[in-house]
Formats: sequence, structure tokens, C-alpha cells
Amino acid sequence: MLRLLVLAALVLCGHCSVQYIEDVQDNSRVVGGSDAAPNAWPWQISLQYESAGNWYHTCGGSLIRANRVLTAAHCVDRDVNFRVSLGDHNLSVNEGTEQIIAVSSIRKHANWNPNNVAVGFDIAILFLASSASLNSFVKLASLPADGAVLAHNHPCIISGWGRTSTGGPLPATLQQAPLPVVAHSTCSGFLYWGSTVKTTHVCAGGNGVQAGCNGDSGGPLNCEVNGVYQVHGIASFVSGLGCNAYLKPTVFTRVSAYISWINEVSSH
Repeated sequence: MLRLLVLAALVLCGHCSVQYIEDVQDNSRVVGGSDAAPNAWPWQISLQYESAGNWYHTCGGSLIRANRVLTAAHCVDRDVNFRVSLGDHNLSVNEGTEQIIAVSSIRKHANWNPNNVAVGFDIAILFLASSASLNSFVKLASLPADGAVLAHNHPCIISGWGRTSTGGPLPATLQQAPLPVVAHSTCSGFLYWGSTVKTTHVCAGGNGVQAGCNGDSGGPLNCEVNGVYQVHGIASFVSGLGCNAYLKPTVFTRVSAYISWINEVSSH
């Protein structure tokens, strides 16, 4: 989800607010994106919650072990039943490639503060009730090296079922869009996000066209390194001015800042 959160006037980027990129009861998509090819991002999952006997997409995530999923902490702050759909492409159609697995437990970072997303630590690991069967439609994500930081303008791709625009249409097909990295030195500048973004974030996009939006939270920022796509970011928030506000790149939790935490939690 990317919901609205008004920040104090002291924030260096001026009259800023941020918006989580989860969503409730919609199958939405990336702003300025296009339909992903089936099986293009086989580690991408749809995180779904139960309400009145029905299941609804709320966030994305990445399969990092056969029974572990990496997502955003704010996606799982609610006390509801969760499940994940793996190998999915069109959420409104049973394509025969899906694996539906219940979430048995959740570990959020101990420093996560649901009242202040800008602090960071927007990261969680979902423990699945059973292991996924790995195949051409369901694969494990590759994670970056501990501490790795990508250069300014490094090409990356966001994938997810987030809205096509702020308040826009809600198609069910997995979307993707190019979002090049914006270096922290740039993203933390006055014209961008200012002090709202931390070194444990990674910014991507900001051209006013492509962006993450409601429904994309927790999903991956896929960046090719040495011929392999790695998940360098977990979608966290966008500007309250609009999902694709100019010079307000989509902000992701930087995965490489949490490698030791991910390994420790995942092994339990």
C-alpha cells in the first residue's frame, strides 16, 4: 500500500507528504507501465488478505526461500489472515500456474515504526505454511551483496499490481515499468525528497511518468547486475502529491542494507 502520511513542515523538501503503496480490495498496477510477460518475474508474489470470506490483493513481495517471502512491514500491520499467490499473472483468472500458500507467521523489523515510514526499516519476512514448488513460474529472487549501492541512473524495473495512476484504473495483469536509480545524494536534495529519504532507502524514477502506486508496496525493484536480476528494493512510499509526482522518485527499502537481518530471520 502507499497510503497518505503528512510529514512535518521541517522536512527539507517543503510541503511534502508520503503515501504508502499498498492497496485494499483492488487489483491495481504500476503507473506508466505495461503488461509484463507471463513468467517475467517469477519471484513476484501477490500478498492477499481475507475479508468476509473473500481474498483481496493488497501488496507485492519477493520469494527469497521456498517458504519465505520478503515484503514491506507496513503491508502486514493489520491483524488479518494473509496468504500469498505465487506464479500469478492475471489475478482475475486461474491460469493453472498459481500456488496459493497461507502465511503462518510474520517477522517485522524491530525498529519499524508504523507512525513514521520515513525512519526506514520498512521490511518484513513472511513465513509460509508450506514450501513452494519451484519451477519456471515460481523461482527464488536473487538478492544483492551486503551493502551494495547502485550508481545513479542504473537501470531497474518495478513490477507489481499497483494503480496505473493516482486513483486510476485497476487491471489485474502484472505490470512493469523502467525506474532508473536516483543516487541518494540527488534524492536527498532539496528539490527531491530532502531529509525524508535515508541511506537505507533507494530512490528510483521521478520523471513524472513511471512510478509505483497503490498496490505495489512490498514488491521488488528488479535491477540487472552482471546479467542477473537482483531485488535491490522493497517498494515503500511515494509522494502524497501523486504516485508519479515529478522529482519525487518512488522510495524503496534498500535490500542490501538488511542482508544480515534477512539471513538471520529467514534461517529461524
